Amino acid sequence: MLFGRTKKNPIRLPDKGVVKWEYATCGYCSTGCSIEVGLDAEGRPVASRGVADADVNRGKLCLKGIFEHELFTTAGRGTRPLTRGHWQEPWQATDWDSALDRLHDEIRRVQERHGRDSFAIISTGQMLTEEFYTLGKLTRGLIGTNNYDGNTTLCMASAVSGYKRSFGSDGPPGCYEDFEHTDCLIAWGSNLPEQHPIIYWRLKEAQERRGFPLIVVDPRVTMLAQNAHIHLPIRPGTDVVLMNALMHVIFAEGLQDEAYIEANTTGIDALRAEVDRWDPITASKVCGIDEDSIRVVARTFAQAPAAMQIWTMGINQSTHGSDGVVGINNLALITGNIGKPGGTSLSITGQCNAMGTREWSSCSGLPGFRYLEVPEHREEIARFWNVDPEFFPKKRGMFQTDIYQAMEAGQIKGLWLIATNPMTSLPNTARIRRAMEQLEFCCVQDCYVDAESNQYAHLYLPGGTWAEKDGVMTNTERRINRVRPIATPPGEARPDLWIFNRVAERFNRDGRVRFPERAADIFLEMAELSKGRLADISGMDHDLIEAQRGIQWPYTAEQRARGEAPPKGGKRLYTEEASFRHADGKAKLIPLPFVDNNEVPDADYPFWLNTGRLIEHWHGRTKTGKIGNNNKFSPIPFIEINPDAAAELGIRRGEYVRLVSRRGDAIAMAMPTGRVPRNLVFLPFHFHDCANRLTLGLLDPHSRQPAYKQSAVRIEVIADQRAAARLSREMRSF
Repeated sequence: MLFGRTKKNPIRLPDKGVVKWEYATCGYCSTGCSIEVGLDAEGRPVASRGVADADVNRGKLCLKGIFEHELFTTAGRGTRPLTRGHWQEPWQATDWDSALDRLHDEIRRVQERHGRDSFAIISTGQMLTEEFYTLGKLTRGLIGTNNYDGNTTLCMASAVSGYKRSFGSDGPPGCYEDFEHTDCLIAWGSNLPEQHPIIYWRLKEAQERRGFPLIVVDPRVTMLAQNAHIHLPIRPGTDVVLMNALMHVIFAEGLQDEAYIEANTTGIDALRAEVDRWDPITASKVCGIDEDSIRVVARTFAQAPAAMQIWTMGINQSTHGSDGVVGINNLALITGNIGKPGGTSLSITGQCNAMGTREWSSCSGLPGFRYLEVPEHREEIARFWNVDPEFFPKKRGMFQTDIYQAMEAGQIKGLWLIATNPMTSLPNTARIRRAMEQLEFCCVQDCYVDAESNQYAHLYLPGGTWAEKDGVMTNTERRINRVRPIATPPGEARPDLWIFNRVAERFNRDGRVRFPERAADIFLEMAELSKGRLADISGMDHDLIEAQRGIQWPYTAEQRARGEAPPKGGKRLYTEEASFRHADGKAKLIPLPFVDNNEVPDADYPFWLNTGRLIEHWHGRTKTGKIGNNNKFSPIPFIEINPDAAAELGIRRGEYVRLVSRRGDAIAMAMPTGRVPRNLVFLPFHFHDCANRLTLGLLDPHSRQPAYKQSAVRIEVIADQRAAARLSREMRSF
């Protein structure tokens, strides 16, 4: 006898009426998925799908990518330039010429009155690389302010700093293919299933084939930790202590690769002297990981033929973020795990084109990983751009996080914000609000007119988003991929490149600096500048990049002339002996003393506050909060709280609670779960006027990245739940 259906009906997807598919690269995280957007007979984007022959995602997309075509018609898009006198006055529509004339005039007025560096420019990690390059040329070559940075300081600055300190240059040395060759993987503060789902799929597929041990270091039982062989629930902010203890065991038991250390590194004696202090017993009392687990992990990692480490914001967003990256690099170097298949320290970047801004925006220096501090670099770029090398500053200016403190102190009087929203993304929102109020002039350039920072703008410029523009992006593994303009910006909105070129015309009246209009021509200019550099892209152009579904740098003109096709798999850096970017060709082993300067729980604020990402949302929900199929999964702010802590406080599932830190308060719904320990709560950072009302503004001394992950709060029960729900809606309203 048969039960149930004897024949299953096949799943049928609704017919969207797609008549044409257009190629692009996903504009959310740094994975770099190749994507196709389906257009109907009227040219409207109606569907998204992954590209099967792309090496990165191999046809797959995550929840955000599947609905990315809906971005073009989301609410709140800016359609006209707007202007006003004071930021509290009503907006008035204006035309582009008047708006851009005002931007030019205000920049020059502020600079003439208060000094060249009194005007700051802050960009994003979400523009296309040709736009970054053009903005950098405009800022460094014509406007001249040295206070120029990107919001990637909030996510990747510690990785950049750590790579430079250890290897002599920025640039992740590994690739996704390393998952398929590794024999051991440590994930430091990384929850790939929710942060970078397609990278997690690559990892999981490789692990199922090879069976390598997965070790996750995270204070929370994340989705990745649930799938780990070993989970180390570390005390927040003490990663450096654990790293030192692992190296102590490796040296004590003779598990280091002496030949690799001798040939490729300097500083071994100072490193050994520091880690000698951190035996597992001593370290366990600080980091909370028992001594036996420390020994097991150290042996597992060091004895693996190839061992890999990855990390995201759990390392970077700390007062010890740069040191944490250096510690990861130290572990890789002493075991010979750099530059070989399966052996790497691979930062998993945050924003879709954070690598593009690191390579070409000139925020931290000059194009192609050149430094303002090096006279030859200033001369080279000045000659190429046709500007006076003395016009360039001799060292980089303030990081974004320092710029807002300078605004608060009255040193920065003007600001041009481009596709970034500090009123939601920076810690200690109340302090940022006070700083913004003091500006004499603020221009916000954004595709959304309802971005919170627009409250304090005097001028608004409506930009394009994602595939309304033409250019390339670079992903986590240094793979450059193409974005085609699939739709046009709404109303009078314009692509960012068009805006930058029109601003450049006003600062470049004599035409001495060349600003190409076409992204393809700008890319060729960048390729020329890249020759002989670490990030050599001279063998690439737009058509080849699209045909290959992305190309990893370096790929040189010489390789192309010899007929060498770009590799389809992974490409690694530092594969030759003594090929690092320090002057002697060797990497630096750097000792890392532990300075305990974290804010820690106490009697008044007894809970650690941990923040992070959800799979369905992106940053401040400016995009995904307006897409129903993303927003429906978590439309309101909530905290994960341990059930025992909730019972002790008298909090039931689904009730609103008030979180209070030394900086502010926020309301969120309580969700009891065993994923967090008794003294920690997890709060997704996506919700406007919630997480960053609470977070701490302490900065890493090297990278100037904020310590979003280590702060303390108390939790208050709210008697009037209806009022709390109403207030929560008001606080998160767009």
